[in-house]
Amino acid sequence: MPLFTEHAYSWRDLRVLPSLAPPLPRLTPAFAPPQNGPERYEVVIVGAGPAGLMLQLLLARYGLTDETLLCIDAKPSTLKSGQADGIQPRTLEVFKTLGISDEIENEACQMWEFAFWNVSEDPDKVIERQAVVPDIIPPARFAYEATIHQGRVERIMETDLLRYSERGVLRNTKLVSVKIDECGDPEFPVLAEIEVDGVQRVIRTKHLVGADGAHSTVRRSLGLQLEGQSLDHIWGVVDLVIDTNFPDIRRRCAIHSPAGSTMVIPRERINTGEYLTRLYVQVPGVVDPAGVDADADLKNDAKGRRSKVTLEAILKQVEGVFQPYYIRPKRDDAVDWWAAYQIGQRVCPEFIVKDSSGVGRVFIVGDACHTHSPKAGQGMNVSMMDSYNLAWKLAYHINGLTPLKSADKASPDALLDTYHIERHANAQQLIDFDRKFSSGFSDKVGTAESTSGVSHAEFVEMFSTGCNFTSGCGVEYVENMIVDRTIATGTKKPVVSGDDFLLGILRPGRRLLNIKMKRFADGWQRDIQDDLASTGRFRILSLLSVDLLDVNGVSATALKDIAALIQQFPPSLIEQIIIHPQLPDQVTWDNIPSCVKEQAEMSFYSGYELDDAYQTYGVDPKQGALVVIRPDGYVGMVIHLSGICHVDAYLSRIITRAT
Repeated sequence: MPLFTEHAYSWRDLRVLPSLAPPLPRLTPAFAPPQNGPERYEVVIVGAGPAGLMLQLLLARYGLTDETLLCIDAKPSTLKSGQADGIQPRTLEVFKTLGISDEIENEACQMWEFAFWNVSEDPDKVIERQAVVPDIIPPARFAYEATIHQGRVERIMETDLLRYSERGVLRNTKLVSVKIDECGDPEFPVLAEIEVDGVQRVIRTKHLVGADGAHSTVRRSLGLQLEGQSLDHIWGVVDLVIDTNFPDIRRRCAIHSPAGSTMVIPRERINTGEYLTRLYVQVPGVVDPAGVDADADLKNDAKGRRSKVTLEAILKQVEGVFQPYYIRPKRDDAVDWWAAYQIGQRVCPEFIVKDSSGVGRVFIVGDACHTHSPKAGQGMNVSMMDSYNLAWKLAYHINGLTPLKSADKASPDALLDTYHIERHANAQQLIDFDRKFSSGFSDKVGTAESTSGVSHAEFVEMFSTGCNFTSGCGVEYVENMIVDRTIATGTKKPVVSGDDFLLGILRPGRRLLNIKMKRFADGWQRDIQDDLASTGRFRILSLLSVDLLDVNGVSATALKDIAALIQQFPPSLIEQIIIHPQLPDQVTWDNIPSCVKEQAEMSFYSGYELDDAYQTYGVDPKQGALVVIRPDGYVGMVIHLSGICHVDAYLSRIITRAT
């Protein structure tokens, strides 16, 4: 064994990071637990389903500790069976930025195609495949929908949560009541009564988030209502291992047959080596109360009508829809879970309850503020995206990173208000789409018996158009204080050209489409979304112009101005991503501004050797652009390289300047 002299230093422990980034900087005093009175927190989350876990995980990553953050759930553990099963491409992108997508990518069923079956003109066939289209149509890093049990997704998030929280979720704990009580303690004005293993406790918090589902105690306690309607369609859903000769059982399918409608959702492999399948089937006989010999109460009672649905009735209806193919459980114990539900589309008019000074104190997310049918694969996805939108805004407020009063808003914290502005509009879009899609799916499409008159081609078009929204890739937030669509005027050309935003053209209010880039420092072929890790940071994306090598050019000036601007805000809160186009001469560290190597050495990329960033984003390489990317990966604003003053103004209304 060779002899050597070893020297080690204390900072070597920093080699292994417990997180993707240090906690967010905090400008407010550190939280000090009270010595007397009821226990206090800065944030309490009610519900540890996907929405609640996503919020707790993000806030813990941003730096909130067990002393300041509490998540409670009435269940003893994560979900064991049933409920949601679909992960959309945008949600997968978010999981990737959290570093927790690998297990889902490897374990889930990947649905790449959607098959449409309809009534055949040949009576011997009964039904036939009439179209197969991509399951995900808009461009995305993950061009498929993944199906995996909701409980598995919850366990993945909870396992990662335990890297940041010793306590994790406080289970066997239910919320009894909640109210805003400013007189008792104006700093911790939300008063909640909880029951932990049968023992009642009173707690206070600055903010409380209701992620407690469609029957939300939080929502009801504060007098909020879900508004909308329920359709008269009763559906059954069953998860099982199937024995069938139906050729598309491992594709997502919409089947309209003379016997009714069914949706097929292929599911993940289980530990027996077999594969699950989920079937949604419209159950006749209890759909229209007027056609059922029952008492008046049953006619008006959806719960009563659903209770008439049995597993045997669901399976019998499935057999009829699939004729002439056979379909049945593979064995006696092949059914994992089943349920009956009524399609309803409802949304709460308010996602935020404020105190007397106008500060948001109670928020609702997920099913607590919007409900819809499960067939569009939105429930778990939209719920988690509610939390993804809220988390960084709430963390900024708690840490004192936002100005006390915005220059253009009367609210004490206008940033928190944007949660309702953005997510309520998104929920309403979802409700509108789901109403059309569910009605069309429940109808006898393309037949003389169709009540809506929807043809098969129109139904396929409805799916294709809706995919832009349901995939999460086409979500667009309305213009507000953090979605600035102001474009430089005068003699300059527009910042971006084109309007096909689904294909990546930069648009404030839409996510930044992923592209492949080559890093200058080491040649790493990297996805740009990997530089958008979910750490609560803003990013300034500089798409430089062809004049980069000119020391007095617009690109060099912009880089120096950005480097100076970042120093005016709290440390580590704003990061840079720099992309350059093809240039007439070779790039070296010596012929570009020194601030690039000093501040962005590992985020300086070629934008043309792999994907063409400029073409994708609609930016002319002769003029370039500055893009502000929000912590949730959405574009906040786009401006010319010379528009650093606009970037300054945008950031200044969101972030408190460093003192």
